[in-house]
Amino acid sequence: MPPRNQAALDFLLTRRSRPAKTLGTPVPDRAQLTELLTAAARSPDHGKLEPWRFIVLEGGAFARLSDLVGRRGAEIGKSEEDIAKARNQYDMAELAVVVVESPKTSEKIPAIEQTYSAGAVCLALLNAALAAGWGANWLSGWPSHDAAFRAEGFGLAPHERIAGIIHIGTETAVPPDRPRPDIATLTTWVSA
Repeated sequence: MPPRNQAALDFLLTRRSRPAKTLGTPVPDRAQLTELLTAAARSPDHGKLEPWRFIVLEGGAFARLSDLVGRRGAEIGKSEEDIAKARNQYDMAELAVVVVESPKTSEKIPAIEQTYSAGAVCLALLNAALAAGWGANWLSGWPSHDAAFRAEGFGLAPHERIAGIIHIGTETAVPPDRPRPDIATLTTWVSA
C-alpha cells in the first residue's frame, strides 16, 4: 500500500466552508494570499493552458461593486430582495479572489475541460485557505453571470466568465455542520 498522508485525508474528510457573512479581519496579507494562489494554481490543467486568472478584491473595490450590483439589478428588473442579497456579498467583504475562467483556443483541449480546470482552481483555493487556518467561502450569484456586470465590474472580456468568488478572512463564528451526501446511494460499482 502506498504511504498515506493521514493529516491531509483527515482535513479533506472534515473540511467545512465558512459562511462569508461570518468572515472578518484580519485577512491574509499579500504574501499569505500569494501562497494560497500558488497552491490553487497547481490544479489540473490539461495542456498547461492556464485557462483561468485571478482578480484580488480589497478595500474600495467592494463599495464600487455593491453600487454596480444595485444599478445593474434595477436595469435588468431584479427584485429588491435579489439585489439586496447580491449586494451583501460585497458589502460585508474584506478580501475576495475572483477566479476568472479565461478559456484558450486549443485543438486538443475541449472548452469543457478548461471550465472544469477553473472550477478545480476555485476548490483548491478554498481548501488552501481553510488548510492555512483562514475561513473561506466560494460564492457566485446572479451578478457573476451577467455579462455587463462582469465587463464593467471586473474588466472581463466577452469570452471570460466568473468561475467563483472566494471570500477569505478570519472566522468569527463556527457554523454547524450540514448533512452530507449518502455515498452509498450515489455510487455505482462496475466490475465487468
